[in-house]
Amino acid sequence: MTTLSFASLPLSRAILDNLDNLGYQTMTPIQAQGLPLALEGRDLIAQAKTGSGKTAAFGLGIIHTLNSAMSATQALVLCPTRELAEQVANELRRLARALGNTKIITLCGGTPIRPQVESLKFGAHIIVATPGRLMDHLDRSTVDLSRIRTLVLDEADRMLDMGFYDDVKYIVSACPPQRQTLLFSATYADDIRQASARFLKKPAEVKVESVHEASQIKQVFYEIQPDQRLATVAQILEHYRPVSTLAFCNTKAQCRELSQHLESRGISALALHGDLDQREREDVLVQFANQSCSVLVATDVAARGLDIQTLDAVINVDVTPDPEVHIHRIGRTGRGQAKGLALSLCSPDEMRWANQIEKYQGQPITWANPKTLKPAPGGRLHPPMITLCIQGGKKDKLRPGDILGALTKDAGFAFEQIGKINILEFVSFVALERGIAKAAYAKLSNGNIKGRRFRMRFMSD
Repeated sequence: MTTLSFASLPLSRAILDNLDNLGYQTMTPIQAQGLPLALEGRDLIAQAKTGSGKTAAFGLGIIHTLNSAMSATQALVLCPTRELAEQVANELRRLARALGNTKIITLCGGTPIRPQVESLKFGAHIIVATPGRLMDHLDRSTVDLSRIRTLVLDEADRMLDMGFYDDVKYIVSACPPQRQTLLFSATYADDIRQASARFLKKPAEVKVESVHEASQIKQVFYEIQPDQRLATVAQILEHYRPVSTLAFCNTKAQCRELSQHLESRGISALALHGDLDQREREDVLVQFANQSCSVLVATDVAARGLDIQTLDAVINVDVTPDPEVHIHRIGRTGRGQAKGLALSLCSPDEMRWANQIEKYQGQPITWANPKTLKPAPGGRLHPPMITLCIQGGKKDKLRPGDILGALTKDAGFAFEQIGKINILEFVSFVALERGIAKAAYAKLSNGNIKGRRFRMRFMSD
């Protein structure tokens, strides 16, 4: 299919100029197929992998019809996780710059509800929410969905996997029956078909080919015995030495077991699973995104909505029974122009699932012997950064520039030695090159940030 220009769409000059300023040159396949339908007002079921540009595919449809002069909530985007909701809201804010005074609110759990209630009193044009927290607001009558024109169910498959079906059904019933509904899903299993029949009216269907280019992602399968699984993951990491690796396990117990095993081998690893509370989850994600942890070990559900831009490798510690889930997993590496590495461990009883993946991909699997995995030179696999947690955040009027200025202008470190800076309500995180971390800590803790002293600690050593 020919890649189309955004100028071929019936979008306003202001929206097109904003897209140009944001660097949106041509539409991705999901945008080229889905946007014309969305702009026509059609209900839509779109199947596309992570990183396909789906937020703009529904976001531009929302913004095209939005009346910013009307303070009522006109669009609702439901997401399975807080991380995805924040990511979607930030992208919508960028896309909505063309409209000027547009208010976009996120309603997610893990944060106090009172500030959200206060913010809603002043109205919101677009709400991006997780189902559980939105249900809390509906129960309190603090949110009004009666004027919704567009409803988006993003990553609908994972919302159902996470047990949100009844919540979603209730939320949909609170929206006007005369609305546009857009459903986005990485997979299109029977439960999604059933949900779409209930929530959508005569939807158009769009599917973007999810099999990845072999030239973009190098895939290798290793045949192992079940008791070799943990040791082989460590061997893979010591052989390939990726900076950032996402390792998928099928169970929470195995996540914990693998992360502990890797730590015992001197490999920095953290586990992400459903038993973590919101603060623990945030701490884990910040460290991994900041490249101050080498390996994130996660279940599929826990890993939904992660926005990790640079991911060198994906390891499938188990073979998943669902070929589409496998494709979704490995699609997290090799983004954009980068090369990716996808390595899968397969025991004899999982061979039938590997065969299904081979058939689904339409290309043969490359098999390798684990005995070929030899430690590469370089010693212990250290993450390149260390994350510093500063006990001050948005409530203290801290901004990224304040922390960057304290480190570069005041303390004399180079801009290139500073990584990601995340400012939350009460705390801030800054990634520091490993070699300067202790000196940076000493200078910051003995100096001032924005004229004040803050307590701080390293997330790990």
